Amino acid sequence: MNANWIITSFVIIDDLMTAHGHQSHCLAKVSDAEILTVAVVAAKYFNLHHQLTLKVLPELGYLSGAISPSRYNRRLHALADWFELILAILTSLFCTGDIFVIDRLPIPVCRRVRASRCKKVRGRIYCGYCAPKKEKFFGWRLHLVCTPQGLPVSFSLRPAALHDLTPLHELLWELPAGAKVLGDKGYNSAADEASILADTGVRLIPIRKDNMEQHTWLDREALRLYRHSIETVNSQLEKMGIERIYARTNPGFEIKVFSVLLALCFSHSI
Repeated sequence: MNANWIITSFVIIDDLMTAHGHQSHCLAKVSDAEILTVAVVAAKYFNLHHQLTLKVLPELGYLSGAISPSRYNRRLHALADWFELILAILTSLFCTGDIFVIDRLPIPVCRRVRASRCKKVRGRIYCGYCAPKKEKFFGWRLHLVCTPQGLPVSFSLRPAALHDLTPLHELLWELPAGAKVLGDKGYNSAADEASILADTGVRLIPIRKDNMEQHTWLDREALRLYRHSIETVNSQLEKMGIERIYARTNPGFEIKVFSVLLALCFSHSI
């Protein structure tokens, strides 16, 4: 583990919470910022295993006190909204430049054979197919927009059966006007490209299929240089365990997804 990474992550979380007027309870031995930091460290180094992280960090002196797994879990769920707020602040800071990359990643809730018994989500809308891996899965799909350096600027969690273009306008709405968003062949849609350009000034540039009119040389060169950077981001998310999330409830599932994205932000900015 990297001590500088852990300490800097805590300082950023603590400063943002303090700036928004948050104070931990006076009787708490472990501050609220430390509670969130444990979840981020678990995503970065322990494959989202919170209980194991709670055993290791106090022994290494990273926590100001001891806390039981049950109490930690209750406090973590009480602070769940802070993950989304901190992510919104950081992604808004990263949303600069003129080139971005978009892709999606499957996040299974359970194995397909257990889908009929799954209590967190139900219905065929959660039955998806991952073309790169050529396999079906049951759960969610994470749609992610990143800078070429791997910094996330926008994301959306949608049921797996929904088309890749479904959250596109929402994801690209706050990007700077004149920016280029590079994607794969799944994002080809003349209507969406035109409406996004008219509404936001953002150009969607997906890889064209062989039977389609190709982009200009400049756009093809941008795809060649920057498109595959999102694959590195996907590999980092997979390494953190985002495709192997175990959670008993939907709020717990979302907490782990947000903690992985927050760990990704810190990994590329610290």
